[in-house]
Amino acid sequence: MITLKNILVATDFSAPSDAAVAYAKEIARLSGATLHALHVVADAASQVMTPVGMVPDLGRLQMDLEDDARLRLEQTLADRVDGVKSSPAVVISSVAPARAILSYAEAEQIDLIVVGTHGRSGLAHLLMGSVAEHVVRSAPCPVLTVRENQRQFVRPDVREMAGAAAS
Repeated sequence: MITLKNILVATDFSAPSDAAVAYAKEIARLSGATLHALHVVADAASQVMTPVGMVPDLGRLQMDLEDDARLRLEQTLADRVDGVKSSPAVVISSVAPARAILSYAEAEQIDLIVVGTHGRSGLAHLLMGSVAEHVVRSAPCPVLTVRENQRQFVRPDVREMAGAAAS
C-alpha cells in the first residue's frame, strides 16, 4: 500500500500548473494527505537590467513580487482545496526554481510532487529548459507531471457543476 502524508504541488500559474493543482488536490483528498503549495519567484537581482547610474530598489521590488505571488497562489488554491488538509502557501525566491522545489520537498518530507509541464521539445526545450524535467530527474520522491488537456482523470465534482449551473 502506498502511504502519502505530504503532497507538494509546485505552480508557475500556467494552464498546465492549474491542471497539476487539480490533480494534487484530488490525490490529497483521496489519500488524506496534507497538500503543500509552492511558487518560486525569480530573484529580482538576477533579472533586472537598468541603465548605468540608475539604482532600482531591488528589495522593494522583490517584496512586491513575492507578495503578488503569494496572493495569486492563495487565490489559486482557495476554490480548489475544499475538504483537503493544506499547509500555508509558500513562496520562495530563487534563480533556480527546480532546486528550490527539490529543497522544499526534502525539508518537508514530501511523498509526492505534482508539477505541470508544457511538453516543449526541440529548440523550445533547449532554450527554455524544463523545471519539471529537472525535478523528475533529481526528486527524493515520485513526481507526477501533468499536461493541460491531456487525458483528464480528475473530473469536476457533481456539486461544483450543480453550483455553476445554478449561478
